[in-house]
Amino acid sequence: MLSLKIRRPYFSRRALGAYGLGLAAMAVSGNSASGQDGLSLPDAAMGLDQLTPVHPPKLHFTDVAGKALHLSTYAGSGLLVNIWATWCGPCVAEIPSLASAGAKLQEAGILVLPIAIDTGGAPIVQRFYASHDIANLPILLDPDGTAMDRLNSNGIPITIIINAAGLMVARMDGAARWDTPNALAMVRSLAGKAPETGGIIPA
Repeated sequence: MLSLKIRRPYFSRRALGAYGLGLAAMAVSGNSASGQDGLSLPDAAMGLDQLTPVHPPKLHFTDVAGKALHLSTYAGSGLLVNIWATWCGPCVAEIPSLASAGAKLQEAGILVLPIAIDTGGAPIVQRFYASHDIANLPILLDPDGTAMDRLNSNGIPITIIINAAGLMVARMDGAARWDTPNALAMVRSLAGKAPETGGIIPA
């Protein structure tokens, strides 16, 4: 059987090491990932890898005020968790569709949580949101990039889907469009159902 693997825009860990400082400087100057917004992204429904439900890794991050948060903070809600950075071209191309999807998924009890690994912290992300007219996504931060290691990833963006029972049910490594009808339907199907038995997301 022929398996068709869709190639998704991705920023590798090798590139992070080679160019991270320069790209971070670009982000500070307000030129983050200039020209990358026009990347053509595949429909997330075509490349989302469904998983046997499993407890997700223990991710630790903060809000804009520095308050420590965990996935367990959002227990009871379906989650679409995205690891990204303002200097990552594929991430920049993807974020507007996540913002659009967030408004549509919230009514199904699903929250979009974009966790930025920018070392510059909240000010960088705030400027990015303002310049891209993003008002409905929270600012969540992991400046040490620990989420990449916990998700055993070699790059960003990374997206995981967690259902209302607190189990990780799907993952995507690479950027995609999340606000298409097919993508929204798939996320709702995977994450929007009420759990049959109570589940707890590990802190």
